[in-house]
Amino acid sequence: MPEERLWTTFFDVESILSWLEVNASVHDLMEVGCGYGTFTIAAAKKISGVVHAFDIESEMISGTRNKSDSNRLKNIHLHHRDILANGSGLSAGSLDYAMLFNILHLENPNELLSEVLRVLKPGGKTGIIHWRSDIETPRGPELSIRPTPEQCVEWAFQSGFRIAKEPEILEPFHFGMIIQKPLYY
Repeated sequence: MPEERLWTTFFDVESILSWLEVNASVHDLMEVGCGYGTFTIAAAKKISGVVHAFDIESEMISGTRNKSDSNRLKNIHLHHRDILANGSGLSAGSLDYAMLFNILHLENPNELLSEVLRVLKPGGKTGIIHWRSDIETPRGPELSIRPTPEQCVEWAFQSGFRIAKEPEILEPFHFGMIIQKPLYY
């Protein structure tokens, strides 16, 4: 991760969350890879329930906890956990929404998508953003391992999701999309 001040310049957090439909209609939400809490804090202020924020790095959990405390947010539950190795620990069908931001370049994205599908309620949504693979960006994984929007669509279908909002460029450095667990899964 780059220095936090630089990191926050890569995103228009409010615009991205709005485009991804993270709002008061969302009750409970999961974020995989909370990092500095850039989206965690903003999402917690928008939704009507709890944000379950996961990260494998203890310093990211600690930093996000400090931001949560300084914002007096009581609806963030932080989890220092590798959900690929150990699952999320959340109950099946318990969440309305999941945020997968800049994480699907991992070795087997279908494992992560399967866990997300498991914890979502029927009709639950997952917002995805990732660094664009068609341009150089100031951060992000090597271009050769970044997923394309088409790959993300294919992985979503393979994992049992449907597409709720087609991929679009979220200027300047990302693309975004929304996938959804079928109502009758």
